[in-house]
Amino acid sequence: MLYVPRLRVLLELQRRGTLAGVARALSYTPSAVSQQLSLLEKEVGVRLLEPVGRGVTLTDAAVGLAAHAEVVLRQLEEAESDLAAAHSTVQGTLRVASFQTVVFAIVPAVLDLLAVEHPSLSVEFDQHHMGQAYDGLLSHAYDLILGEEYPGLPEEVRPGVDRADLAADLLMLAVPDGTDWLSPGRRLVDLADAPWAMDPADTPTGIWGRSVCRAAGFEPRVTFVSPDPLMHAHLVRTGHAAAFIPALIAADQSDGLELSTLPGRPQRTIYTAVREGRGRHPAVRAFRAALATASASRTPVDSVGGILAPDPASPTR
Repeated sequence: MLYVPRLRVLLELQRRGTLAGVARALSYTPSAVSQQLSLLEKEVGVRLLEPVGRGVTLTDAAVGLAAHAEVVLRQLEEAESDLAAAHSTVQGTLRVASFQTVVFAIVPAVLDLLAVEHPSLSVEFDQHHMGQAYDGLLSHAYDLILGEEYPGLPEEVRPGVDRADLAADLLMLAVPDGTDWLSPGRRLVDLADAPWAMDPADTPTGIWGRSVCRAAGFEPRVTFVSPDPLMHAHLVRTGHAAAFIPALIAADQSDGLELSTLPGRPQRTIYTAVREGRGRHPAVRAFRAALATASASRTPVDSVGGILAPDPASPTR
């Protein structure tokens, strides 16, 4: 009989490519990873690894076994979900990885709902960017992730993941209230010389924001680089920057901001993702239901400061 934890180690090696990566994902030492793989080779009676330089690669037999391991682990999670559904209450701990804005705007209401409807369910959160979050999801460090997808930047479809879209969140322009940063024509190109607050240039949010400005005919003068949208809103409020602000944040941070809807009404998609075998688990279903209720109850922010005119340099999005 094959030992399932060792199959997990093999599957992680296929995903991550290095023994050190597996060790980090599973909180093992590299020597413990090597030992588990050696024991697995003895169990199956065939060679699973070939040395390549300072690392290793999987043999054809190992690749085939990893495919079986993925199926086995998914079926075990489906069995766990079915057994959990047999309980009269939703209980246990749900481990969630999320980005900042949804935690700030929606999660407190979600926790309030769950405390009333499912008091035996505990939820733990970690804030991560999506690459780290997906790695943690597939290595079983997390049960669910909250993600975001920006216009024109589709997320990679990852095998073994069950994704469900939660909400569309309007993306808005914010400039300091009471200023003349926008001309009467209200075009984005009016802000060609303005200081901007944006996410790092190598993140989806940062890529999207810069591409919107470039499509309007200018390169933004980014003077504040931060992944924190609350900091962006604060810099706008205090008169130091223009920024693109998601409506979820703008709903609670609109004081001191002049908000405008962008041409074409671009929206980011907020979604949840779990491993395929976990979608039916009562804790996942309860959390997704509470998220849907909390997001639907949010007061929409729409065209507070008007609608920007399309810039001549680009078509309406």
